[in-house]
Amino acid sequence: MVNPLLELCKSVPVREFEPGAPLLVEGRKSGLLYILMDGDVEIVKGEFQINIVSDPGAIFGEISVLLDIPHMATVRALSRCRAHEVRDGSGFLKAHQEIAYHLAELLARRLQGVSTYLVDLKQQFASHGNHLAMVDDVLETLVNQQHQRFMPGSDRDPGF
Repeated sequence: MVNPLLELCKSVPVREFEPGAPLLVEGRKSGLLYILMDGDVEIVKGEFQINIVSDPGAIFGEISVLLDIPHMATVRALSRCRAHEVRDGSGFLKAHQEIAYHLAELLARRLQGVSTYLVDLKQQFASHGNHLAMVDDVLETLVNQQHQRFMPGSDRDPGF
């Protein structure tokens, strides 16, 4: 079965990447969006590998494009891969409502997963009198500051 997002991106230029080649670089602002067609990529924050992705239709660069911020992680090819490359991600999403809607669904699923996880953590550690009890504060901040810019990081590591 063909991924519906890939069907919607048929006319978008394709770029090929060799193993080790970066698609997106942490800390840089590119305006690029990539939609993976095939191959494996890794997502790396600093030197820490966050995930390996091989799902056709996976999107990379969306947070940077939507929030107009530098990329929060590096996306690098682990194997030969192909991806649709969108040069003006913001303009592309504004012009393609079906793709923007698909992306909104994806982001909503991610938010639901993170929220569920944070609630679980809150329940597990709410009674602790130490730093683990701060999960409650983090959850409240994420839920209630919908119109303010959320800046990830910590006092220990502001860039993370």
